Amino acid sequence: MERERDVSELPKAHLHLHFTGSMRPSTVLELADKYGVRLPDALTEALVGGEPPRLRATDERGWFRFQRLYDAARSCLREPEDIQRLVREAAEEDLRDGSGWLEIQVDPTSYAPRLGGLIPALEIILDAVETTSRETGLGMRVLVAANRMKHPLDARTLARLAARYADRGVVGFGLSNDERRGMARDFDRAFGIAREAGLLSAPHGGELAGPSSVRDCLDDLGAHRVGHGVRAAEDPRLMKRLADRQVTCEVCPASNVALGVYEKPEDVPLRTLFEAGVPLALGADDPLLFGSRLAAQYEIARRHHGFTDAELAEVARQSVRGSAAPEDVKTKLLAGVDDWLAS
Repeated sequence: MERERDVSELPKAHLHLHFTGSMRPSTVLELADKYGVRLPDALTEALVGGEPPRLRATDERGWFRFQRLYDAARSCLREPEDIQRLVREAAEEDLRDGSGWLEIQVDPTSYAPRLGGLIPALEIILDAVETTSRETGLGMRVLVAANRMKHPLDARTLARLAARYADRGVVGFGLSNDERRGMARDFDRAFGIAREAGLLSAPHGGELAGPSSVRDCLDDLGAHRVGHGVRAAEDPRLMKRLADRQVTCEVCPASNVALGVYEKPEDVPLRTLFEAGVPLALGADDPLLFGSRLAAQYEIARRHHGFTDAELAEVARQSVRGSAAPEDVKTKLLAGVDDWLAS
């Protein structure tokens, strides 16, 4: 029987990690105590007990509950040093899991009220990312994400801001929150602004809504990558299109199960997408709420979908190729994948 290599030592890129959701449970509890924030009982119990809260976001009430917990955690981030701590700890966790490149996703609007405004908030985040990357050696960049629950004009403001900081660490533009709300095409102007600035287009799609939402990401938003995208597995023609265009799907298996998109880990269509030639980048999404980080997603592929080490190595390569990392970083990481497989 072939020896199983340690997936935490497999070099990889992490392309789907949300800012607040990257926090360590202990950090949220400490900051809540520091600022006198009353966390929802369900969140406190989950953070103290080490078990993720029970969430099912496939209905409106469940999604609202998920957002409520998320907003409560976000309210604990109040000072620049909190932002710096979050970024540093996210990098440490990624390095522990074998990540050599991290693109962390953030909507600076959420932090602007406490950090002096939209521009100061983004600059604090970018400064923290730059410092952390330099000190830890982990390649880190930022993907600015608009909220599809807000007006498209807000998205355009964020797109212009992202474009302005394209040479300061912003590499992409996204669209998050419940994809069942609002049409992708309503945000086409914002994505046009971002693409003109050379930013990657990486909207969410194909998670809570079906294959049509993935097609909308391609047709209306010019997606280079799709956040989640798993529901594309329901449409063979769409999978072929993704494969032909080499559009990477940022698949987050633990998140998909935690939010009720699929009942069990083995129901997530990882192998269907992989065998159709759709490039994959496994991501942790929101480890704070879903209870598992990057390496655990590779373990899910191994344990529940029978991925061999050679296949896991190919998924890691796809994550690197789908990233915005400089070519020299990609070359180094890809060589590391080969070394891992040869070990």
